[in-house]
Amino acid sequence: MLHTFELSTSRRDEIVDITPQVRELIRQSGVREGLAFVYCPHTTAGIAINENADPDVKRDILMILDEVYPWEHPKYRHAEGNTAAHLKAITCGSSQTVIIQDGRPVLGTWQGIYFCEFDGPRSRTFKVKIVEG
Repeated sequence: MLHTFELSTSRRDEIVDITPQVRELIRQSGVREGLAFVYCPHTTAGIAINENADPDVKRDILMILDEVYPWEHPKYRHAEGNTAAHLKAITCGSSQTVIIQDGRPVLGTWQGIYFCEFDGPRSRTFKVKIVEG
C-alpha cells in the first residue's frame, strides 16, 4: 500500500527529519522483512539519508549546495526563477530505498531519512511504499 504524508516547510532551504514517520509506518505495517521506498513527488525537493546526530551537518549541506547552485545566476533561463532549487533537487535525488529487518528500518547509527526542501516555504507531500519480502 502507498502512504502519503504531508508536511509544511518554513524556509527556502530546509532539511526535515522524516525518520519518525517512516519508522512508525513500518511498525504499523507489521512487515518484519522487506523494503520501504520513500519518494518525493516534487521537482524542487528531494529525499536523502544522512547524519542525524549533529545539526551542523544539515547546515553545511545547505551551505555548500547554495555555493554550487546559487539562487541567482546570469545564465539561468527558467522563467519561474527557481533553477537553483531544481538543480539541488536533482542532485539530492527524489527517492531512497530502506531495508526493513526485524520490523525496523536498517539505518546506520548516525543516519536519518530527510525531506530536503529547496523552494520553500511550501506545503509538501512525500510517499512511502512498504513491500514485504
